Amino acid sequence: MLRCGECNLLAKPMPQFAGSRATNMKKAIILSAGQGSRLGHLTDDRPKCLIEFNGRTLLDRQLDALAANGVEEAVVVTGFRDDQIEAALKRRGDLGPRVRTVYNPFYKVADNLGSLFVAKAEIEGDVLVWNGDTLVSEELMARVVGNQGQEGICVTIDRKDGYDEDDMKVVVDDAGRLHAIGKRLDLSEVNAESIGLLAFRGAGAQTFRHAIERAIRTSEGTTIWYLRVIHQIAQEAPVWTLDINGHEWGEVDFPEDVENAQALAARWDAVRKSVAA
Repeated sequence: MLRCGECNLLAKPMPQFAGSRATNMKKAIILSAGQGSRLGHLTDDRPKCLIEFNGRTLLDRQLDALAANGVEEAVVVTGFRDDQIEAALKRRGDLGPRVRTVYNPFYKVADNLGSLFVAKAEIEGDVLVWNGDTLVSEELMARVVGNQGQEGICVTIDRKDGYDEDDMKVVVDDAGRLHAIGKRLDLSEVNAESIGLLAFRGAGAQTFRHAIERAIRTSEGTTIWYLRVIHQIAQEAPVWTLDINGHEWGEVDFPEDVENAQALAARWDAVRKSVAA
């Protein structure tokens, strides 16, 4: 899809990316526990966050985007073939950000709400939550981390002419307040989609963490997406959005997405090389 616990500390120095930006957003949680079975043989024996795009893994590209924008710490929630992810992180050497991993032992039976439950202690202060199958440009990430005036919970959204059944659809008003999010919304009301990147500032993280703790205790707790929790919060309190229409991103969910993401990564790398020349 192409668009315009148990903890282990990997001690690393701070990132050495030239031109990294100052920001109050210093931590990100990346959800990389799943196998990505819809990608077929590509993930038979490796998690999809380790698929390479133009010579760098999806996870490397996510960490690079964080480091380039001043995010100092990343918490990667692992599950399927966590040993491979640990090895890949060690191979990064001195590249930032600092990385810790949290293992989700329930990745086979629980949806991504389970990953955030095992990492709930990390949901505090100003923090990003990022799906482990989403590529974004460094410029898009700069928009997200630089959106410091938006307190609470902020869902990054994009717009397009039509939405399909697999899109995480959003209903947002003219003021940017989110009223609904989910895959089964009335298409006549849908006017945006979530790209799988959320920012929590101020009391937003605490609100989200408490809602996760309540949701996981329900009868369907292990079977729901964490964005269902965001939907529930939005029925009672403001949840805001950041519209990044015009910026490039891609979700790697199906085999056809891999070729699109490869082209996206190659284009970003070519632009970066041209600027550096």
